[in-house]
Parts: sequence; structure tokens; C-alpha cells
Amino acid sequence: MKKTKKFSHLSKSERHEIAILRRKKYRLGDIAKTLKRSVSAIYDELARNETRGRYGPIKAHHQAYVRRKYSKYQGMKIVKNPGLREFVEKELLNDQSPTNISGRIKKHEKCLLPVSKNIVYKYIKSPYGRRIEHHRNKQKNRRRRRRRGSSKKLQGRTFIDKRPQYINERQRIGDAEADFLVSGRSGKGIILNITGRKSRAAFLEQIIAVTIDNVHLSFKRIKKRFPELKTITTDNDLPLERHKELEKLLKIKIYFCHQYHSWEKGTVENSNKYVRRDIPKGSDISKYSKRFTRFLERKLQRRYMNCLDHFTPAEMLENHRKRKKRRSVKEK
Repeated sequence: MKKTKKFSHLSKSERHEIAILRRKKYRLGDIAKTLKRSVSAIYDELARNETRGRYGPIKAHHQAYVRRKYSKYQGMKIVKNPGLREFVEKELLNDQSPTNISGRIKKHEKCLLPVSKNIVYKYIKSPYGRRIEHHRNKQKNRRRRRRRGSSKKLQGRTFIDKRPQYINERQRIGDAEADFLVSGRSGKGIILNITGRKSRAAFLEQIIAVTIDNVHLSFKRIKKRFPELKTITTDNDLPLERHKELEKLLKIKIYFCHQYHSWEKGTVENSNKYVRRDIPKGSDISKYSKRFTRFLERKLQRRYMNCLDHFTPAEMLENHRKRKKRRSVKEK
């Protein structure tokens, strides 16, 4: 049985050889062959340590040593701080990303020691973060999405091209995107997801018996929780066959994406991705309780988001409503 060669860092002598061959205008492939290294290893070495086309082997070796030494400490920064560790672990288990956790700590959790996203990643990869890594790995199995177009065209649609510029630019709270998450072939039921374009607040409703009347009822329930709702951008799904009736019922305007152009409603598509971590594709949605669906809604609304300056969608909505209330009091 052939043994696989273990990875080893570049030695000081190898770095001197790289410098000599680089001065002689050797190609990366030839340098790699001479040192019996991969081309990517040579490329990475030069990308990290070359300055204005010049490569200094002594400086490069020292920088590599410092990087390795600091790298070993990075994850320990979280381990040695119990309050920070508790916060990071809790938010990772709530499916917050290392980038958003880092941003949230720097901007809003001033009592905690600031850490970069790389430090959070180092902690996950350390022996102390194995439980977190296992949780994150469970979320990574994905299937390719099937196209979900309808053979029957909806009549009287207003397409996204007619959508006003202020909606495209996310200028106000109340403009949203909608989508349906469907069960697997043997399952039944769907989940309606309405996500605000500016606030990123997601509202979910589970529909077991999928009829147009039940779909309209679910929209109505979400409108009660999200009274700011003014417009919806959505797909050409059959449950929206009576979309003109729905517009009158909710007193809103509905815009439709072009067929198979799901990227035209990227906000709700991104929101769906997080729902699918807990309700994987192919699942029978009817097996999940309405209470669980509402739990997911709260979870989505408590996500720290880089685009919201690391506030949560719930905080964005709450701040908007407080400002609106103050304005109405002043006007009186």
C-alpha cells in the first residue's frame, strides 16, 4: 500500500532556492518541479511574501514563523475568555456566521473582547470547537434545486421591470420578497416566506392543505405581524393565480420575477437557505409543527447581519417602529 506524503512547511533552504530560481526567471511550474512541491504551494508562497516583484527568503521565512506562532494562539483567545467563549458558542449553534459574530462583537457587544472572523474559524477548527464543527458540517449537505415553474401562465402580471427605483434601492421598510418552500415528493405542505428587502425580517407561515384560499389566509396572517407591508416581489407560482384578488385583500402591489430568474428575489432566496438548514430539501413539511415554524421565524429575525451594520432584522424593525411612533406623537 502506497503511503501518502505528509504536508510539510517550506524550509529556509527551499526559500533561498525559490529566490535564486525567481531571479533566473524560472516559471512557477519549473520551480515547483525542482523543489518537488506543488505549483499552488509556490504560488501561495510568492503571493504572501513577494513585494513589488521581489522575493526575500530571510524575511519570508521569518514571516512564516510569526504566522504559525500567532495562528496557534488565535483560537486560544476565545478559550481563555469564558464570557467570550459562551457568546461565540451560543451564536455559532444558532447558525450565526463567524463574520457576523465578529462584526456584532466589535460594533455592539462592547463588554466582550473583540475578535476577528479568522479567530472564530480557528476556534471552530481547534479541539475545543469540535462540537461546533460537527453542528456546522451537518448543515452542508445540499441538493440541486429543481425548477418549479408552472405550466399554466398567470394572467395580468406586473413584472419586476415596472418596479419603481426606490424599491430596487431598498429605500423603505415595507417592500418585501416572497417564496414558497415545498415538501419532498412524498410529503405535503409548503412554507410561505416573506422577507423584507430593507429590514431583512423574515415571516414564515406553514400551509398544510395547499389551496389558494389557505395561501391568501397565510398572507393575511403575515400582514398582521408585518403591517408595514406595501409591495411583494415573487415567483410565478400557481398558488398566486388569483394575485389581483390578493392585492386588493392586502392593499399591496405584487411584482413578478421573470420565469426561472430566482436571482431577481435574492433576499428571500438567501433567507430560504437558512430555513433549509433546519428543514432540509426533500422533507415532509407537514411533519413539522406550527410552533417550530414560528421558532424558525424568530431565529431568522435574530441573525446578526453585515448589511444591517451587525444589527438583527428584529432590531431594525423595532427601531423603525419606535421612530414612527415618535413622529406621530410629535405631529399630535
